[in-house]
Amino acid sequence: MSALFSIENKIAVVTGGSRGIGLMIARGFVEAGAKVYISSRKADVCEGVAAELAREGQCFSIPADLGTEAGCRYLADQVGAREERLHILVNNAGANWGAPLAEYPDEAFDKVLALNVKGVFHLTRFLVPMLAKAAGDDDPARVINIGSIDGLQAPTLESYAYSASKAAVHQMTRVLAHRLAAQRITVNAIAPGPFESKMMAETLGRFGEQIRASCPLGRIGRPDDVAGTAIYLASRAASYVTGTVLPVDGGISTRHQ
Repeated sequence: MSALFSIENKIAVVTGGSRGIGLMIARGFVEAGAKVYISSRKADVCEGVAAELAREGQCFSIPADLGTEAGCRYLADQVGAREERLHILVNNAGANWGAPLAEYPDEAFDKVLALNVKGVFHLTRFLVPMLAKAAGDDDPARVINIGSIDGLQAPTLESYAYSASKAAVHQMTRVLAHRLAAQRITVNAIAPGPFESKMMAETLGRFGEQIRASCPLGRIGRPDDVAGTAIYLASRAASYVTGTVLPVDGGISTRHQ
């Protein structure tokens, strides 16, 4: 049974892997025996985190700006120069922007949608040939997109571009799952609730107690919660699962959908 959930010796790319949920997933993959490439915009941070994770297994840094098509192409080319195939792609890199409705700037949509939506689309399509090479009938290649429960329900804060982008990621997940199934590539999304991360730090500082109180399980997400979900989706145990959006939120979204 342990082999059913194994990702040992698989090759993975985790974008936004130097902090937050991306780091939680990257660390889980490394500890589970995968060979992991992490990418983020800040080269020094990305390289430092990769060096830290490499103490536990195989982890390498490929810094890139995934908010542009050229940056997505660069990352795909760099992975292709190092590997012949790719088993797992985790599209986690993302940005947020909060502001009142009357003051919400147009540039917020440009920045957030470019990274959160177009970045997912471009990087996935550029890496499809490598994913297809790793895919098999019994163990497909995997794309795991990181959405949000803010894409399932109206968020408490005024993060218009972010919540819209995550809803788009969920729908793109379904569309890509349908399109890539013939190539034996599954596409699923994780929709996290509140986790301890830099993006969530201010929100948890201001509303942490209310958020815990609203969660049926009564707590904030832990690193193993999202890492375990990603490992499941990347393992042979999930080989017949595609096109799903899986909330990992302690039940919060069940109250608001």
